[in-house]
Amino acid sequence: MAASNQIKNLNDDNFDQGVLSGVVLVDFYADWCGPCRMLAPVIEELAQEMAGKITVAKVDTDQAMSVASRFEVTSIPTIILFKNGQVVKRVVGLKDLDALRKMVTEAL
Repeated sequence: MAASNQIKNLNDDNFDQGVLSGVVLVDFYADWCGPCRMLAPVIEELAQEMAGKITVAKVDTDQAMSVASRFEVTSIPTIILFKNGQVVKRVVGLKDLDALRKMVTEAL
C-alpha cells in the first residue's frame, strides 16, 4: 500500500518519535487485509483534509510486530489516536470518513 506524502510510515524504530507531539492518527494495517485496503482511501482523504492540523501515519503490523504487540493490536484495521504521545481513542474495523473526522476533531 503506497502512502501519499501526507502519510508517514512508522515502524518499530521510529514509532515513539512519530507519535510524540501533536495529534497523530495511526492506522495499523497489513497488505493482505481486505478491510485495510478498503480503509486506505479514507485514511488518504482524511490526511489531505487535515493536513497541517494532525499527522496521519500507517503501521504495517507484519513489519512492526513489537509496536503492534505493545498496543495490543489483535484485529486490523485498528486506528489509534495519539495526543502528545498518549492514546486518546482507538477504534477497530472499517470506519467511514465522518466517523474518523469526528474522532480527530474531538481530540483537537
